[in-house]
Amino acid sequence: MRIVLLDALTFEGTDLSAFDTLGEVEVFATTSPKETQERITNAEVIVTNKVVITKECMLGAKNLKLICIAATGMNNVDLEAAKELNIEVKNVAGYSTDSVIQHTFSMLFYLLGHSRYYDEVVKDGTYSRSPIFTDVSHPFFEVKGKKWGIIGLGNIGRGVANIAKAFGADVSYYSTSGVNRTEDFQRTTLEEMLKSCDIITIHAPLNDKTNNLLDYEQLLTCKDGATILNLGRGGIINEDAVAKIIDEKNISFGLDVLTKEPMRENHPLLSVKNRDNLYITPHIAWTSVEARDKLIAGVVQNIKESF
Repeated sequence: MRIVLLDALTFEGTDLSAFDTLGEVEVFATTSPKETQERITNAEVIVTNKVVITKECMLGAKNLKLICIAATGMNNVDLEAAKELNIEVKNVAGYSTDSVIQHTFSMLFYLLGHSRYYDEVVKDGTYSRSPIFTDVSHPFFEVKGKKWGIIGLGNIGRGVANIAKAFGADVSYYSTSGVNRTEDFQRTTLEEMLKSCDIITIHAPLNDKTNNLLDYEQLLTCKDGATILNLGRGGIINEDAVAKIIDEKNISFGLDVLTKEPMRENHPLLSVKNRDNLYITPHIAWTSVEARDKLIAGVVQNIKESF
């Protein structure tokens, strides 16, 4: 069979040799919308992470039998058109759960422990000139005893909740779907969470209920000194509101996801004055080596099960 990988750069460094055992493989590092149609014209299987596959693309690929999404989210493929044209679509779920959970705590401790400041104060020579053996100018606090709110208690949110509990945090959650997910943790309202929690982490999908969930007015109600992390989807937090409030109120933000990715060059978050309270990573929470290996193994298995 003819297999085409459209954006292999998103799992760069991952062993892709398993695809060679399945058929004739063509690998592209990236694919622009103008290039998509030509590249999939003769494909029986296409593998895409973020490249959009429209009905028009499918109609132009007469041999296409399977679309493999190298991700969990399926919003980059016209699913109705695929069903109409009898083209199977498969995703890979759960491969990055542990990776995202780990990155959540990585972001938290970076902000909570003022890692940027303490790293720089040593490397720029300031510590070498200190009259004392330590530096307590940027105080940090323990997770133990803090109120931790989780928005979205799926597999990732639950994993974060369990580890936060092990640290001694008082964990509660807000259900974006309105479904009571568990009796292990206290369910709360969004308003109460924002008002009372020291740490808030977001692990929800982007939909009508979560789009712009945290805007300027909501962020204003947050506790002084709160830390908010978004590892769900860009668009759940209004980024313009973050850029404004971070210079007005003592709130720290960690963002692994943005509304537009990659980040636009003139983004207001790049101009904030209180940079120590902002930590942005380029959508990497899912990308541990182990997670990408699981992802590719899942895609290969999906192809094997379909042929």
